[in-house]
Amino acid sequence: MKLTLGFSPCPNDTFIFDALLHGRVDTEGLEWEPYIADVEELNQKALRGELAVTKLSFFAFGHALPHYALLDSGSALGRGVGPLLIARKPLSRDAVAEGPIAIPGVHTTANFLFSLAYPEATNKVPMLFSEIEDAVLSGSMRAGLIIHENRFTYQQKGLVKLLDCGEYWESEYQLPIPLGGIVVHRSLPATVREKVNRVLRNSVQYAFDHPGDSRPFVCQYAQEMEESVMQQHIDLYVNQFSYDLGAEGRAAVRNLFEVAQKKGILTTPKLPIFWNE
Repeated sequence: MKLTLGFSPCPNDTFIFDALLHGRVDTEGLEWEPYIADVEELNQKALRGELAVTKLSFFAFGHALPHYALLDSGSALGRGVGPLLIARKPLSRDAVAEGPIAIPGVHTTANFLFSLAYPEATNKVPMLFSEIEDAVLSGSMRAGLIIHENRFTYQQKGLVKLLDCGEYWESEYQLPIPLGGIVVHRSLPATVREKVNRVLRNSVQYAFDHPGDSRPFVCQYAQEMEESVMQQHIDLYVNQFSYDLGAEGRAAVRNLFEVAQKKGILTTPKLPIFWNE
């Protein structure tokens, strides 16, 4: 059975999918047609239910729940991993609210977390995450919300941190931050969804056990990234929750949806969240 598989070119995704795509683990008869794109493009495709299996932002997942259920493996979730609000100089809260603020996509969890901390900051400009630092440096954006490897590079460019959205979330809710997860289409038979979950978990485990094997694939899509930054990226976003969400990880995802609903930011249908519910 051939399934479309969406994921980003970021090191954490290429790291965990390498074994699955390159026959390093038993795929149990599943074949994969990769679709590699920026997370907000993946979010948009998920909202339309276009891919069989895909990475997406957890906030986008709340909108795509009619199409997808969440797998236990592959998530980017943890503590100290949140998006950062950065600028060329320290800014007052009023200045941040005035904007404009560059964000890495309307449906990203980063934008959701920022909205919790700064509900009054509505002057936002979505753009590709890798362009945000330069937009702030040029002055076209007053501040920017950065994710992925930009967490490790903004200081080198003379930018300053205004807010760690992850610290805000953790202090408010005492739970890890659910950034992005891997979902499977609800139209697939239960046996296939179970198989996908198992194969993905084995791929993550292989990546942990043989980190060097994935290096060529990771480097292929991180062409301009310094190797040390690439490794920092993997170390930050791939952890025990990537292997299995467990009770705490599942609680964090449920809490994100509950908070978003209470704030009126998200209306989720009454559907099971997880693939085996």
